[in-house]
Amino acid sequence: MSQALTPLPVPEGFGEPAHVIRRGVLRLLHGCGFAAVVELSLGSGRRADLAALGPSGEIWIVEIKSSIADYRADRKWHEYRMHCDRLLFAVAPEFPIECLPADAGLIVADAYGGELVYPGALHRLPAATRKAMLIRFARVAAGRLAMQSDPSLGDPDLR
Repeated sequence: MSQALTPLPVPEGFGEPAHVIRRGVLRLLHGCGFAAVVELSLGSGRRADLAALGPSGEIWIVEIKSSIADYRADRKWHEYRMHCDRLLFAVAPEFPIECLPADAGLIVADAYGGELVYPGALHRLPAATRKAMLIRFARVAAGRLAMQSDPSLGDPDLR
């Protein structure tokens, strides 16, 4: 791990561990040319912590785990694989990474940034699934942007 991930004081307003990790992951993804949507509803009815769209159209789902108890209690992440080209876990620097699945990717992050430790296995999406995910991603992102101008439009995820 790089020295950039030495735990630093958490900025004000980022008290929850998952929010701290998410901030660092978003910074990493942005730096790698990915656009990301937080809490993206999937066709299966599940919600991905982060869905990211890369410059080449590759779709990643990043599942944030703030503690070992969070990881052990949540087994729905298996279902995310059918909605992405790569599934990754994002954890804090002190997380025991040996318990994570070997074929998933790993991001270690804090409030200031993240490091892609390994990208995990590539599972190319079928064309129809890719199209559905791209449409979902674009509609949610555009809807959230429109809500900034007019909050009365409502949550685009609920339609």
